[in-house]
Amino acid sequence: MCTENLTPFLKLLPCKGKAGISSLLDGHKLFDASYQTMSIDVRPICPPDGGECMLEMHQVVVMVLDLERSKRPRDNPIPHPKPIEEIECDKTTKPYSQWQDHCYPLADNSEPGWSLKEIFGRPISRSCAPDDSGSTDIPIVWLNVPQERSVALLSTDQTGLHPEHSIGDHRTFSLPPSGRDFDLVLPKQQIPHPLRLSSPPVQAARSITGYGQERGGLQTTITNPNDETLEIVYLESLPWFMKLFLHTLKAEVLPANDTATSHESSPIKETYYKPGLDRLRGTHLELTISIPAHSTVTVTYQFQKSLLRYTEYPPDANRGFDVPGAVIRIMSQTPATGDARSVISAGQGTYMRTTPLLLTLPTPDFSMPYNVIILTSTVMALGFGGFFNMAVRRMVAQEEAPPAWLTLRLLQLKNLFGPLITASLNVLGLRPVEKVEDKEE
Repeated sequence: MCTENLTPFLKLLPCKGKAGISSLLDGHKLFDASYQTMSIDVRPICPPDGGECMLEMHQVVVMVLDLERSKRPRDNPIPHPKPIEEIECDKTTKPYSQWQDHCYPLADNSEPGWSLKEIFGRPISRSCAPDDSGSTDIPIVWLNVPQERSVALLSTDQTGLHPEHSIGDHRTFSLPPSGRDFDLVLPKQQIPHPLRLSSPPVQAARSITGYGQERGGLQTTITNPNDETLEIVYLESLPWFMKLFLHTLKAEVLPANDTATSHESSPIKETYYKPGLDRLRGTHLELTISIPAHSTVTVTYQFQKSLLRYTEYPPDANRGFDVPGAVIRIMSQTPATGDARSVISAGQGTYMRTTPLLLTLPTPDFSMPYNVIILTSTVMALGFGGFFNMAVRRMVAQEEAPPAWLTLRLLQLKNLFGPLITASLNVLGLRPVEKVEDKEE
């Protein structure tokens, strides 16, 4: 993915990436991350009184950064080893490490220090209101760190501020008014109880099944590890060259331990299907699925691979075609704890995405057009050459044909040097050979 893909994404924001959290989005930092993804979700929102509906757009950027790599200076990004004076050596279990030229570093279990400016190269540049309608909503920044972790908030005009709200391991910070920069600084600190990441509400795996160049299948496995039944919306947006067979759509529920038999009733409660059109639109499949507690739902269906024109293949046709990942929306549940993530997702649900797939389509041998051109040109040259000779050349008898150029030259040489040769033979006493012709009596 090139950095130009970030520009149209930022143009959809109110401040075009000039203010707010979007001011941290830099192409060099974003696409240099260990993992990154961008998504745009659009859904209609209609008032209950039957008024005019509106479209809600939700933009998400997910980045997984390596702190040590992100904090390297851009002018000298090559990592260098630390001097031995700055390394804490293990002198307890390895006493021979006390030598000056030997050092076995101790494991550093402390949390590394970082700040927004060190990672992204810049602080957050002022706040950006969601719209120009005079909204009083104040943009906030969520930080997920342990309660024992020290966090310093730095601004252009005041320091040492504290978060406005703290829910468990989540802290919220309000962005300062326009014209003030905002930075979060977390020093290096030893934490007795590190942060434990919560497990995802569902686990999903998606893969392509089948073999051959004509048909294939797709299988999605969704596991519910919770103690209560979850209702999800499964959305597939397939490219037009994958023609889905709706009658092959199946869903099966199995317990997580695979010891009991599957449920007889289908977990699919509602289905919305919009078939695709060749080279115009893709296939839209939306399923409402109910997953029992500690169970796994397997959704399978078959599809047919379409044939493409040779101009529609990319330069790396043998690599395959990318199939976008499926979107899983977990319907909002009443948060049982004060988890901030549950509070944020209340009312709109939680969205998850599966990994994209790589589909191989029937790929022609692109060297054949060259061979066909060469063979066709050869056949045309042979046929045209013979037809041209027959059309231009004049067929006459050998006696009527004019003497050839070589024959004329030989006669001229004979007339020129013939008398000289004859005189030379007479001087030598030799007679030229005369042609003897048999005469009929």
